[in-house]
Amino acid sequence: MPYRVLILSPDAHDVASLRQALGNARDGPFVLEHAATLSDGLRRIQDGQIDVILVDLLLPDSQGLACFDRLHAAARHTPILILCAPDDEADAVETVQRGAQGWLSKGFFDNYLVPQSLRNIIERMKVERGLYVAQARAEITLNSIGDAVVSVDMAGRVDYLNIAAELVCGWSREEARGRAVAEVIDLVDADSGRTITSPVDVILHTDQPASLSGNAILVSRQGRRIPIEDSAAPIHDWDRQLVGAVMVFRDISDNVALTTKMRHLAQHDFLTNLPNRALLSDRITQAIAMSRRNDTAPVLLFLDLDKFKHINDSLGHAMGDRLLQAVSQRLVACVRTSDTVSRHGGDEFVILLANERRARDAALAADKILLALSAPFVIDTHELHTSTSIGISTFPPDGTDAATLIKNADTAMYHAKDLGRNNYQFFRQDMNTRAVERQLVETNLRRALGRAEFRLHYQPKVDLQTGCITGVEALLRWEHPEWGLVMPERFITIAEECGLIVPIGRWVLGEACAQLVRWRGIGIPNVSVAVNISAVEFRHRDFFTHALEIFDATGVDQTRIQLELTESVLMHDVAASAVLLAKFKAMGVQIAVDDFGTGYSSLSYLNEFPIDVLKIDQSFVRAIESGTGAGCNGAIVIAVIDMGKNLHQRVIAEGVEDEAQLAFLKNHNCNEGQGFLFSHPVNAAQMQAMLGNGWPC
Repeated sequence: MPYRVLILSPDAHDVASLRQALGNARDGPFVLEHAATLSDGLRRIQDGQIDVILVDLLLPDSQGLACFDRLHAAARHTPILILCAPDDEADAVETVQRGAQGWLSKGFFDNYLVPQSLRNIIERMKVERGLYVAQARAEITLNSIGDAVVSVDMAGRVDYLNIAAELVCGWSREEARGRAVAEVIDLVDADSGRTITSPVDVILHTDQPASLSGNAILVSRQGRRIPIEDSAAPIHDWDRQLVGAVMVFRDISDNVALTTKMRHLAQHDFLTNLPNRALLSDRITQAIAMSRRNDTAPVLLFLDLDKFKHINDSLGHAMGDRLLQAVSQRLVACVRTSDTVSRHGGDEFVILLANERRARDAALAADKILLALSAPFVIDTHELHTSTSIGISTFPPDGTDAATLIKNADTAMYHAKDLGRNNYQFFRQDMNTRAVERQLVETNLRRALGRAEFRLHYQPKVDLQTGCITGVEALLRWEHPEWGLVMPERFITIAEECGLIVPIGRWVLGEACAQLVRWRGIGIPNVSVAVNISAVEFRHRDFFTHALEIFDATGVDQTRIQLELTESVLMHDVAASAVLLAKFKAMGVQIAVDDFGTGYSSLSYLNEFPIDVLKIDQSFVRAIESGTGAGCNGAIVIAVIDMGKNLHQRVIAEGVEDEAQLAFLKNHNCNEGQGFLFSHPVNAAQMQAMLGNGWPC
């Protein structure tokens, strides 16, 4: 089914450009409608069936934020993107705070990301619309699962009871469904014995929260009289229309209430209200015992949140706690009531799927969780993004007791992290060997700095027109006394996870600067050195201060230093990245975007950063001659080269390994190249000899 796009713009050229960009897009098909004024657009919107709106805020009959506010009020649940010039994005930024999905920069409409972004925004809105009612009910009822919960529809008929409500009221869920709430929840005044109107009936007439007086008695189906306290709230749908109500209540008999509370506190996490380790272990033991009778195979999912530490460090522990609570709600919504979601500690969760019969069912549950956590979390004014790495263990092949199953699921989770995060892995026996290896690497890594075991190797960057070396990239190596030369692939991820990447990165920058000064002292003054900066380093609060100290201590010419960062690092916090890069730029430091084209970025944002160099990822360079894959036979390489020219940025192709690739890059006027065709990474002495000999100039 095609996506219907409404373009509100008086600019015929912009409209034509969008029609051309979207007309044959692979992410379509798109059906485009056009209106030149806001009034015409509002009339069209009233007819419905518009999937996305693209609006120029300079319409003949309305301009600026006032134009957006009128449009947003009329199409609150339709995605809106702003069309604006790259140098005039102030209003566009403000509209995002008011509800817009983003903006498109004029002059970049023909970018392949435009139709892809429109499709993603439209599909995401469809999913959110479909899930809204279910999530609202789940958030209210499942968060109160320790208490009795009853929800009703607009007719005041029961449509849900939890287990606690069944026990208190004496009705099973099947028997109660469809009955009037007054029949299932028989309420009387403790003093007079007169019937009390259920608070859910009040809500259905007033659309306001309600509660009972302190002397209400619930008369169960069996005639038991139980003093209760309650809270009741309305349930709204996507359009904020009342669709029902929920009542949460508990027995407040002194001894029962105290016992229940103490048991709950002993078995649940204080922050998320999820079962804790003790209760989880007990439920795993019960599930194992029941599995022999029910022919089931309990499964454990061990989850660790990706990027949680960065959120905690940048926004504070209070925001981190609220994110954990929001994650908990989504996890509970992903599983059945017979399953257990437990907080294991920190940002780790363990889920028990008690009644599984096939391993592939656990994979389905893991896929569901990955999808649920991929959607952003909106907390106050912050839109937070996280994902999770999941390890899976099954009974009995991966363990016959709770402790072993948890340990092996934890091991599989670390394997998922090693494979790039945001995925799941089933436990295998060989993973124990990998876990031992990881611990061994971490232990040796902690000693490596003090023992001066790190080395820098250098790979030249070559001007493709003259063949001259224009600079070098500093590459970290670990010279272990027993293992020999260790490549970064074996230890960088572990260094990031255990917190050692910051001091290691500080050493790398310091050594690169010192080497540059040594080369200048022997008459090699014109070479520049590029240093890779990891995400953890860049986001560290003292990164700029430490870099400045290194520059001052070594006396390096800062204009000869180039910091290489990936797109994903820059886009993590655009505002903070822009400020930090501007400070480096003011000192003369060059900025390069590494592995360009493999991350997730807005081209308009990249244009705002003071970027000097774009480095084409080697995967695109390898695809130049293959005619398949991500490179599209060099199309992406050509696009990046052209983009670099338009933005006045130098373009470096990474991973150049054969003459055919070199010829292609020269033919399309790529500025520089780097790869095995020119030289493998070499140590400082070998690099010095190459530079001293003027190779190859």
